[in-house]
Amino acid sequence: MGEKKTKLEVVGWRELVHLPDLGLHALPAKIDTGARTSSLHATILEQFERDGERYVRFAVDFERQHVRQVCEAVHIDWRGITSSNGETQCRMIVKTPLRIGNVTFRAEVSLADRSDMKFPMLIGRSALRRRFVVDSGHSWLQSPGRDVEKGHTS
Repeated sequence: MGEKKTKLEVVGWRELVHLPDLGLHALPAKIDTGARTSSLHATILEQFERDGERYVRFAVDFERQHVRQVCEAVHIDWRGITSSNGETQCRMIVKTPLRIGNVTFRAEVSLADRSDMKFPMLIGRSALRRRFVVDSGHSWLQSPGRDVEKGHTS
């Protein structure tokens, strides 16, 4: 009862997100409250150790632009992730700052082959919790400069 209500930012069902430490900006992402963990399309290149910490080097390919961004992040875990088709895969998990609109926070992200998916990134409910509410009838609510629908749903 004595819980204070904080105003949460509203996101649409798709948003442009930023992973500044990975050099990834304005990445189209699907907001998916059915998924627990966020996921990024990546090809794992190598695992290595630096200053006693485990790291992973991976590539994020933007095929339409013919661009490959090579990223490095601290590898925090391997985890069984169940995909939308019910199949469980063991995926590498990294933790990195994630920005949606003006909200920046550290998020756990699984590295996965999302080449058959429309969006290179999926934002799961763990990242959304206590930060955002989802308006599933709109897109790009936290993505200024993006073509926002004019009063109709997408």
